[in-house]
Amino acid sequence: MASAAPARAVTAAVFDRFARLSAGFRLIILLSIALLPLGLLAMLASLQISRSTDLERRATVRIASTEGARRLASELSIDAAALDSAANLLERGGNEATTCSRTLSILSTSLNEPTRFAIVTRTGRLVCGSAAVAGRRASPDQRDDIIANLSKDGLTLTIPGDTQTYFALAFYPREQLAGILRPTTFVAPYSLSLTKGEQTLSLIRGYRPGALQRHETVTTAIPGMPLSLMFDVRSVPFTPAEMLTMSLPVIMWLVAVLIAWLVVNRLVIGPLGQLRANIASYQPGDIANPLRRMAIPAREIEELGETFQTISRTVAAHEDELARGLARQTRLTREVHHRVKNNLQVVSSLINLHARAAQGPEASAAYASIARRVDALAVVHRNHYAELEENRGVNLRSLIGELSANLRATAPGEANRLAILIDVPPVYVGQDTAIPLAFLATELIELAMTINPSASIRVSVLRQAEPDCACLVVGSAALQDSEQLRKLLAGRYGRVLEGLSRQLRNPLEREPEAGSFKVCFPLVPDAAQGTYE
Repeated sequence: MASAAPARAVTAAVFDRFARLSAGFRLIILLSIALLPLGLLAMLASLQISRSTDLERRATVRIASTEGARRLASELSIDAAALDSAANLLERGGNEATTCSRTLSILSTSLNEPTRFAIVTRTGRLVCGSAAVAGRRASPDQRDDIIANLSKDGLTLTIPGDTQTYFALAFYPREQLAGILRPTTFVAPYSLSLTKGEQTLSLIRGYRPGALQRHETVTTAIPGMPLSLMFDVRSVPFTPAEMLTMSLPVIMWLVAVLIAWLVVNRLVIGPLGQLRANIASYQPGDIANPLRRMAIPAREIEELGETFQTISRTVAAHEDELARGLARQTRLTREVHHRVKNNLQVVSSLINLHARAAQGPEASAAYASIARRVDALAVVHRNHYAELEENRGVNLRSLIGELSANLRATAPGEANRLAILIDVPPVYVGQDTAIPLAFLATELIELAMTINPSASIRVSVLRQAEPDCACLVVGSAALQDSEQLRKLLAGRYGRVLEGLSRQLRNPLEREPEAGSFKVCFPLVPDAAQGTYE
């Protein structure tokens, strides 16, 4: 009891001193005690946000490294496939000039610049390409399908033929590799290098690492190649912005205390709370409610409420105008597509009228060929317009199905029982891809009808292991290797097919024994059209 009395006396003295302070000082003390724990919690939250930012930075580095590796793998695999096909074709007795010309046309479509290449024999004779590249050939006793060597100035791929009679080489300078691997959206200082075992090729050096600097290194294997991509990014513990974020809660705490000391609660807090409620309940297109009159009104806050109400009226008017503009634009787009469809129908009708008056079977066949291509363009346009509002791309199954039906309907009399078998999953492609695919399928089906009108034709679309990629395969017994097929491919059909494959940026592969043609193309990504299933 004796010890409790002094404690109560001390407590009473503290409360007495507190009661003698002015209202402003008492408000500062109370708010300091009340807000200090919240400030500490906010600081801890800021530290956690900084850690999360660091984790996001690491994830961004991994994503950028993976995208660069896939991009390089795609470029190298396309070139390696073309060179491998050329070497094997030469070993089977293919014409050197024709093979070199086809290989050059394929490698000319590479990213940034044409790929430098060379094809040499086992004895070192240069068949075609660059002599400087031919001098980089790897040892012929290696049995790897693809031999990759890194040097100070670039990357060399050596692709031996099946019997190693011919060797195909591709050389990628450092600048070309840096252009392929450079990330498009990554802005932090970084360095890029390719590695193979103990071999290292430095491509981009965005910064010089210091003794006290932190850095993040991610190594990603290049798919299908004996190479790895090393992505190194400078990372500091805390940036000035992050330090400001961590100290911001304390600064805000001090400012809040000072404002509470200077501003009267009823003059500011009440009207602001009402204004906040109006803003929280505001929906675009509505008009904000006016502020209620307060016992001690704050004129500035009332004017702010009136300004917000005026802005809400302006926003409502603008949204109504935008809605009307969108409706007009939608009607205009539909009218444009309707006119294009009508124009294509008029062109098709004019071609049919001229075909009826044509003299001779050759003229009739020419008109029919032109009509089939106009119909193919009309089919692509109809399918593109059907998917336009959802922005999913062109449904390839519907496109091939409608295209096949039109081709059967316009087939010549000797092909009136033409059978076209379709095996196409519901995949989607862009219009720039759909047009060359439609023309390619039309050319191949017409080529098969020209050789053997009674032979059945199979049109398939095969998904690939790579994401957002598929291949169109057109096969028929009429497309098997023959003198007539070679003669037609050497003329107009070959030039048209090669031009269409260039538009797709992929080579048109032919299997003479199976009687099939194959070309790969990109699909619309999942995020744009939902799912392919």
